[in-house]
Amino acid sequence: MDRYTVVRALKRGDIFTRLSAVVMGLGLAGHRQIVKGIFVMLCEAAFILYMIRTGAERLMALPGLGDSAQEKVWNEAKQVYEYTQGDNSQQILLFGVVTVFVVLAFIVLWVLQMRHSYKLQRTLEEKGKVPTLIEDVKGLFDGNLHITLMTLPCLGILVFNVVPLTYMISMAFTQYSKEGDHLRLFDWNGLTQFFRVLNMQGNIGRQFWHVLSWTVVWAIFATFLNYILGMVLALLINRKETKGKAFWRFCFVLSIAVPQFVSLMVMNIMLQPNGAVNVLLRNLGVIAPSVSLPFWTDVMWARVTIIVINLWVGIPYTMLQVTGILQNIPGELYEAAKLDGAGPVKIFFSITLPYMLFVTTPYLIASFVGNINNFNIIYLLSGGGPTFVGDTAGQTDLLVTWLYKLTIDQQYYNLGAVIGILTFVIMTTVTLITYRRSVSYKNEEAFM
Repeated sequence: MDRYTVVRALKRGDIFTRLSAVVMGLGLAGHRQIVKGIFVMLCEAAFILYMIRTGAERLMALPGLGDSAQEKVWNEAKQVYEYTQGDNSQQILLFGVVTVFVVLAFIVLWVLQMRHSYKLQRTLEEKGKVPTLIEDVKGLFDGNLHITLMTLPCLGILVFNVVPLTYMISMAFTQYSKEGDHLRLFDWNGLTQFFRVLNMQGNIGRQFWHVLSWTVVWAIFATFLNYILGMVLALLINRKETKGKAFWRFCFVLSIAVPQFVSLMVMNIMLQPNGAVNVLLRNLGVIAPSVSLPFWTDVMWARVTIIVINLWVGIPYTMLQVTGILQNIPGELYEAAKLDGAGPVKIFFSITLPYMLFVTTPYLIASFVGNINNFNIIYLLSGGGPTFVGDTAGQTDLLVTWLYKLTIDQQYYNLGAVIGILTFVIMTTVTLITYRRSVSYKNEEAFM
């Protein structure tokens, strides 16, 4: 089957197809699809106009990110100081990235119209006619329905995800930071910030590895403790001997009905040095009147407190999911195991747990990644503290909360971009390796 490639279009195309390499849309119009051809021509005209007016200038400014600093000049006539505009490197970077994507989109459009023009040429040569505009529109709601349904979401992802992410990733290779007063005018500095973050001898590098290790520890405890305890709770409630199953489920599901941020803020207030918990313990004589339990001021206390509160918040979700899975395990497996003389413990480790792990491995991976990015529970409970003097990261900060502080609070935008990139790389690596090694991936037909 002949492939409709750009190379073949240039080699074997007729005059209209070849001219469309210069005047886009001419091949479509020349092959009886005039409306499409005019639309593509207008797109080319709009691109050329954009490049002439601002696009070319923005592309040329991108390698340097500007060089004119804002200056204070004395106006003799007005007897006041005035500030010159100067270059704004942030805007130059943003507009430059957008222009790069506009150029890439134009290249894609050029390739598509070249291939389509050659396809129309071959169709005319073989069949003597090409689909009309009405037939093409009908095809978009029939055989090409996937194109109709996926075009808008893909454009949305490109505009609202890919372009902003590219812009933010670009910041990692610049001086964009309050350090050295580079918030308005800055330049590229390559991998300097990456070396700075990964260098364990420096202050930022030391904090990064410390935060990374705590993030991993937190994600492991938050994921697997919730999973194990939620499974145990579901098994206890689903036992035949348990009375009032609906009541016990209601008690645990009730915590889900309260918005999580409300629960976390209430717990933060209650565990303050003069919060309800410490005041109650003093009144009961458990602790001295001048003593407060250091829930948020001691590193170990803060970390343990966060993990325990996360159990209270997360176990009900796991319990509900596990309950549904338990009810779907074939009863014949349990009956056969009992006939073979297996006890409850043997049945759990031979049937229930393998089945649960097979079904919930993707959920566990998603939960682990979600806990790495669990901004709410850290920020609303401890605020990342306690924080040592001179550090930008607190002792309970995760990578995501540290990133927030670096950018929003401290204006280290380039360091924040580096942390974001490294977080993405870590999560992607863990997710892919874990899932590809799981039974769910290797043996999809197990337990079927």
